[in-house]
Amino acid sequence: MWTTNEWRDYRLLDCGNGERLERWGNFILIRPDPVALWEPSGLELINGRCDAHYTRASDGGGRWELRSMFPAAWVVKYRGLNLNVKLMNFKHTGVFPEQAPNWDWLRSECDSETSVLNLFAYTGAATMACLSAGASVCHVDAAKGMVDWAKSNAALCNVADRRVRWIVDDCREFVNRENRRGRGYDAIIMDPPSYGRGVRGEVWKLEDDLFNFCKRCADV
Repeated sequence: MWTTNEWRDYRLLDCGNGERLERWGNFILIRPDPVALWEPSGLELINGRCDAHYTRASDGGGRWELRSMFPAAWVVKYRGLNLNVKLMNFKHTGVFPEQAPNWDWLRSECDSETSVLNLFAYTGAATMACLSAGASVCHVDAAKGMVDWAKSNAALCNVADRRVRWIVDDCREFVNRENRRGRGYDAIIMDPPSYGRGVRGEVWKLEDDLFNFCKRCADV
């Protein structure tokens, strides 16, 4: 497992009993983590010291309980990457901090000659890493809101004027069209969800679709 000690605006403070306590900039959050099956290592999680706590509901959803005033969004920084954070439904914040070592690796591997296809690209931290290294990027996600969020991150990172295509589309349909066009890339990034829907309601199930999709991706 790759790890990093370079985070300044994020820290995992404690975890256990199915939850994790984290610092995001100046805010302390508690979010569910079903794999944290052990007891917390300290008192922070037990005492509930936080600014916002996401709690599960019996119907499978959940909600944020806010214990302090929150902005609509705030910025966390990692080695020159500036990323917007928001409290979203289903416990998410728009950034997966454990991916930071992958961003470092992408920046070490990319240069101005590299073309990257970023699929299921979400809010675009990997896109920002590649653009900051000089690569050209095609950023694809089925959710327009996520692509707009990625564009705002690009502006924060001062890479909005780099060689980037912003695509709102079902990733499978997009890869099929790129194959028909004969277009290719030097690298493909993907972090697909276990379940999702495309722009036109296409259903994605990881266990059913991943293998054949990877075969199609190999052609580009």
